[in-house]
Amino acid sequence: MVKRQQLIERYPIPWTEEQVAAFRDTLLAWYDQTGRDLPWRQDQDPYKIWVSEIMLQQTQVATVIPYYYRFIEELPDVAALAQADEDTLLGLWQGLGYYSRVKNMKVAAQQIETDFAGEFPQAYQDLLTLKGIGPYTAGAIASIAFNQAEPAMDGNLIRIVSRLFEIEEDVTLTATQHKIRAYLYQLIDPERPGDFNQALMDMGAMVMTPHQDRPDPHPLKDFDQSYQHQTSHLYPVKKAKLKASKHTYLAYVIQNAAGQFLMRRHTDQELLSGLWHFPLVEQDMVMETVSRGELIDPLWRDFGQDLQALGIKNEALKLLHNRNQYQQTDFNHYGQVKHVFSHRIWQCQLVPLILSPAEEMTDSVNWPEDFIWIDASKLDQIPISTLQKKLLQARLPFDPK
Repeated sequence: MVKRQQLIERYPIPWTEEQVAAFRDTLLAWYDQTGRDLPWRQDQDPYKIWVSEIMLQQTQVATVIPYYYRFIEELPDVAALAQADEDTLLGLWQGLGYYSRVKNMKVAAQQIETDFAGEFPQAYQDLLTLKGIGPYTAGAIASIAFNQAEPAMDGNLIRIVSRLFEIEEDVTLTATQHKIRAYLYQLIDPERPGDFNQALMDMGAMVMTPHQDRPDPHPLKDFDQSYQHQTSHLYPVKKAKLKASKHTYLAYVIQNAAGQFLMRRHTDQELLSGLWHFPLVEQDMVMETVSRGELIDPLWRDFGQDLQALGIKNEALKLLHNRNQYQQTDFNHYGQVKHVFSHRIWQCQLVPLILSPAEEMTDSVNWPEDFIWIDASKLDQIPISTLQKKLLQARLPFDPK
């Protein structure tokens, strides 16, 4: 990482010291009067600040608040998080998405326990050594919890600085981010760095929003070049985003004679790892007219060994409305789900299967650990993703008996 003084020398801010002081005073006066009252701002506990900042990545504040309360109640400190089992973690995070965040938090908590004797590190560089903590989160913790003059440079701050100074360079470029960080080093209030960062966060969320070109009132209008030139809509400058890739899946809703569903836990190598889903198989067939074999074979291809260990035979799986050929109208009736991740789109076609009541279930010593039979009433007791919730809502009710 380029050192602070080098960046400041490379990118001196085009304001006088008086302008910088006036900007700080104006921003902090607005924050003192208007800043958001959020639960993690009640004290300067670095653990609570950390939890909130990780939750707020890719997630709206209103969504985060109830999750935050529940997480802190269940895991009130670093030691509790370090010892938490994965099912507890995923259950507390269920619905927030991006589950690698909470898994990284547990690793970081264990690092704090072993490398820092259980005490949350205060130094910015030490914070960066923790799993899942990057420059933004380290800056937020260092400034808010420990009163260090480190910027918390997230999308809000990048947008604000880009508009204040009409920065023409692409903000996704490293050089541009260095320039913005250098400006923030020179702008941040050394007496109230945490409040300064939180004030800019609130300004970006409440006033200088992505879609608000002419905010009224605008507390920083005297400092905002893009507001004065009516060019706010042009900033920040970004290169065109890559289109999200599209993937089609068959979601096998397998139910036995007892009414239980077969669920599979995704492995560490898969998206949504550690969470339980109906067995999902990616496929590229055109879903117009297909045979039973074309529907069942992908399931057997990917999970045949596991199904055999469960005592399930191919011929014992019966499709709802069992027939030789299936039309597109059948699939529409069975249910479809679209789920959008940040970088990909999943289109899932539900395939309801009934396990023949005569099929003998084995108590195999080789029972695969990533498969379970579970009653519908107990699905809320295992960690499932938002995608799986959609699949449950979309499935066509049927009686396997």
